[in-house]
Amino acid sequence: MAAAELLSDEGYRADGRRPAELRKVRARMGVFGQADGSAYIEQGNTKALAVVYGPHEMRGSRSKALPDRALVNCRYSVATFSTGERRRRPPHGDRQSAELALHLQQTFEAAILTHLYPRSQIDIYVQILQADGGNYCAGVNAATLAVMDAGIPMRDYVCASTAGLAEETPLADLSSPEEAAGGPQLVLALLPATGQIALLQLSARLHQERLEAALEAAGQACRALHAVLDQVVRERLREVTAALGD
Repeated sequence: MAAAELLSDEGYRADGRRPAELRKVRARMGVFGQADGSAYIEQGNTKALAVVYGPHEMRGSRSKALPDRALVNCRYSVATFSTGERRRRPPHGDRQSAELALHLQQTFEAAILTHLYPRSQIDIYVQILQADGGNYCAGVNAATLAVMDAGIPMRDYVCASTAGLAEETPLADLSSPEEAAGGPQLVLALLPATGQIALLQLSARLHQERLEAALEAAGQACRALHAVLDQVVRERLREVTAALGD
């Protein structure tokens, strides 16, 4: 799909969405009983699972312990069955997965109140179960819910979305075919209450005006996702409160 074909003459994308429209989002918290926190999210056909352990004592070498804050340890992986491609993957992912795990760590170090847990460790594990565009962003959104499910204080939600351009028109929340079109793409992880950017990544150089348009589209998508995630958290809170009352 060429960049020029991403939008129809009527202004619709290939999957029927308007340029700024998100894919349908479904999410649940508390899906994995053995973890301190867990969440599952679907954004369109992209599906991600996140589990959180901690805060707990440092595992392995205690010399890695930070005296003034918790160490955030992240792992990001993509299930071998997540795409139609039949190729072998290393057990714990490839170089790209290691890079995305580092991004995940940097993103949540900016959001979690790590100073409340000195000399401890928080583990965040994200797995992409089905990959259909915006995989890393779905992982961030699932991890946000899982961290909240674990009761770990955060400065704000972390909401993530992709954005791209169909010629001059910004597109929010790219699907896999749109990502494969090869146009410029942007990944944004945002703390919506303050507008703080936890992560910003570009796939290509963009003129300032085009960058601002794509960034605005991603920002609006993050704010829309924040409303959805907040509703999921409130529903989970009602469930837990009801269970405690029984």
